Amino acid sequence: MVAAASVVVAAGTVSGVISASGPDVPEARPVSSASPRLVPLPAVPSASPSPSATVSPSPSVRPKRPSAPAPRSSSQAKTITASARLYRHPASRVLDWVRAHPDDPRRPVIESRIADQPAAVWFADWSPDTVTARVRAVTSGGAAEGRVPVVVPYAIPGRDCGGHSEGGAPDLDAYDEWIDRFAAGLGGGEVVVILEPDSVAQADCLSAGQRAERFASLARAGRVFKEANPRARVYYDAGHSGWHAPAKQADLLRRAGAASSASSDGVFSNVSNFHGTADEIAYDRAVLDALGGTGLGAVIDTSRNGNGAPADGEWCDPAGRTLGRAPTLSTGEARIDAYLWVKLPGESDGCKGAPGTFSPSYAYDLAR
Repeated sequence: MVAAASVVVAAGTVSGVISASGPDVPEARPVSSASPRLVPLPAVPSASPSPSATVSPSPSVRPKRPSAPAPRSSSQAKTITASARLYRHPASRVLDWVRAHPDDPRRPVIESRIADQPAAVWFADWSPDTVTARVRAVTSGGAAEGRVPVVVPYAIPGRDCGGHSEGGAPDLDAYDEWIDRFAAGLGGGEVVVILEPDSVAQADCLSAGQRAERFASLARAGRVFKEANPRARVYYDAGHSGWHAPAKQADLLRRAGAASSASSDGVFSNVSNFHGTADEIAYDRAVLDALGGTGLGAVIDTSRNGNGAPADGEWCDPAGRTLGRAPTLSTGEARIDAYLWVKLPGESDGCKGAPGTFSPSYAYDLAR
């Protein structure tokens, strides 16, 4: 297996929530230019190396092979149908740390380069009694500001094949009920749904029958979301460019409903991973070509891929990584709908701290 979606948040909480800046703006056609990059900063002595104590599940798996460099594709302008602003939910571990450490010398860098960027909100627990209200709190917050929230349902049974983030709903019937209640919180505004990281690419650990049942539930989930909110944009798990070949991944995705406009707007890749944006663009386009369907696009997790994946395939808090492209719904790349920070930079994969805890030293290393 390969390093897939790394550590997420503890059950019952939200994660990856950081901020969009500036007033809302009308929809716009992006120019063919790269999204902003962050400039390196000098080192600052570590003031508080220990991470927070909150532990969370982890969907990470072991590396299989490093990815081969993919050819860089030329930029092409595309019309973005979603608004150009992403939403920051006002609660996350990085924001908690920033507020609690006003005198830490790393605080300005972590605040400006991580805490002030928008990221996804994970729902990593099976909690049918509360999930509707918690999803609604995020989507209504985005709607009130005229911005687009990114939400991650992450409760599929057999999650992470029994790895760091094992858990989820007790069975698929319970999962389907949880999905119905999740959908009830989506509201009527624009929202991006990153549907179950690892659930398709990491399905090899299931029997053929179990895969078919999981894929049927995923296809159903996409339909339920889009019926509940026609403005929801739902993306399915495409793994990343160092994992399955595009044709194999497309076959899995097709069986999970990702080729149908009734359930899907396309695919996502590189969640919690480190593969370079150019590699992911080429890979995602190849997956989309093999998948077929009409009007499908891709979103890429760029939260920690500024230096690309380590040559040795290391996936657990590897050294030398940096933040990637800033989150945006205007990529300037054909068929690439967004660069998103699905994984919150600074949350450990389990080596620089307990899985899912926020490590300020790791965050600072990524940010500078």
